[in-house]
Order: sequence, then C-alpha cells, then structure tokens
Amino acid sequence: MATDSASELLRKVRKIEIRTRALSHQIFAGEYHSAFKGRGMAFSEVREYQYGDDVRNMDWNVTARLRAPYVKVFEEERELTVVLLVDVSRSGLFGTAGKTKRELLAEIAAVLAFSASINNDKVGALFFSDRVEKFIPPAKGRTNLLHIIREIIDLKPSSDGTDIGEALRFLSGAIKKKCTAFLLSDMLDVDAEGRPRYEDALKVAAVRHDLSVVKVYDPRERTLPDVGLVHIKDSESGEAAWINTGSRAVREEYARWQEQVSAREQALLGRYRVDSVSIATNEDYVKGLMALFNRR
Repeated sequence: MATDSASELLRKVRKIEIRTRALSHQIFAGEYHSAFKGRGMAFSEVREYQYGDDVRNMDWNVTARLRAPYVKVFEEERELTVVLLVDVSRSGLFGTAGKTKRELLAEIAAVLAFSASINNDKVGALFFSDRVEKFIPPAKGRTNLLHIIREIIDLKPSSDGTDIGEALRFLSGAIKKKCTAFLLSDMLDVDAEGRPRYEDALKVAAVRHDLSVVKVYDPRERTLPDVGLVHIKDSESGEAAWINTGSRAVREEYARWQEQVSAREQALLGRYRVDSVSIATNEDYVKGLMALFNRR
C-alpha cells in the first residue's frame, strides 16, 4: 500500500512538473525576468572618478587614501531569493468548478518556482495553516524544486485554520536579506466584522521584502445559490448553521458582506503597495499571472 501511495505521488509530481515547466519556459520566463529582475543594486568595484559620475557614489575612504577621487560602481543584482508562502489550510479543499483552491494554488506555485529556477534564482517555500507547517529554505537545483512541488501536493497540515500574519512574521524573521515573496492563499483570514487580521505583519513584510499576493477563490464563495434551506459548516472552525438561501434578503446580505471583505482586503494591499491578483478556480491562471507580471 505504501509503495502504491509513493508511486501515485511521484506520478502527480511528474505530471505537474511537465505542465508547469513547459508553461514557465514558453510563457512566463521573459515576463518574470522583466517583472522581478533589477530591483536591487549590488556593489561591484571602485574606480577613478570620471566626468558625469554621480558624486553621491564617491568612496571617500579610498579617495582620501589614494588622494584622487574614486567612486563606487554598482550593478543590478542578477540573482534573487524567491519564497513561496503557500496556504494549506482546510478552506483550500473547497472547489465547485473542476478543481479545488488547493489544486489551483499548487499549480500556480509550481509555475512560479520553475520560472524562478529558469532565471537561476534560489527558491524556498513556507507552508502555513494557522501555524507554520513546514519551511524549505531557499536553494537552487531540480532536487529542491521537486521537494517543494512534492510538499505542495502531499503535505498534510496538522491544523485546519488560517493565520496569514503568522506566516508573514516567520518570513520576516527567517529571511533577513530582501527577497521576492509570493503569498498564495484564498485570504480567508478576517475578524467577525470582515477586517483582515494580518495588517501589522503585512506592513512589516512589505517593507522588508518585495511581496506579491496571488489570491484564489471559488466562484460559489461570492454568491449564494437559491436552493432553499441548507446546512453549512465552516471547514476551519467547525461552526455550523442553517441558512435559507431561498430568501433574497439573505443572498443580498451575503453578497454585500463578501464585497466588503474584498474591498477592505484590496484597500489594505494598496496601502502598503503590495501587488496582487485574484484568480478563480474556473479561470485560466495564465492570464492572471501575466496581468500581475505586466503591472510591475
């Protein structure tokens, strides 16, 4: 039985590798490079001052020692550290359009990982629920990539809830140097009034790192169907209730609450200049990622 499970996992890993590697090579490599390269400058060398050089780059220590003007030369950093923050909470198991949110997140994460690898970047991953479930430090190589993809597909979280703030705090503490980070989640982490619970951690992470958000959702989450009295249960908290979806007032109130939650989320991301894209489980995520890259 264990051998069969291992073989099935390897088959899934291989399948997602083939599809996402091809997409990364054919579609995303150039856009990824344009969107995420050249964001930092690294010291290269010191040379004598030339007419037109920026005096702000003067190396005064060398100038004093050699008694001639010298400037520091910088070049674009060619290698990035990319960290994928992948939400593995229980709400990701929901899906009514052919695939679950977790399955969509897995494929998007794999595309981003291969795109980064093609550009010779280090790639790491942080898997979280309402706690950090697993952290794979950034590294290069196919073995590391397949390790990440295997965990995306097969990781069994120890908890059901969601705490985006905890994941962002871990990122800020674990990665000291500025990195490119992708938060992949359904972003269902709000208080009773629909306000995001992760603002403080987001504020810190957005300053320290180049953070982007890829939000996934199922279209059924945004509107209630008119199917009469139904029993619903929160997959993370376990709370249950009966709802009369036959009531127009109930459906409209639900839609207003969803719109309010989304508006507050977008306002928060905009406040801290975090690029984001929302992708539904019944949409082509290629278009969504291209839009995210192009906006940068």
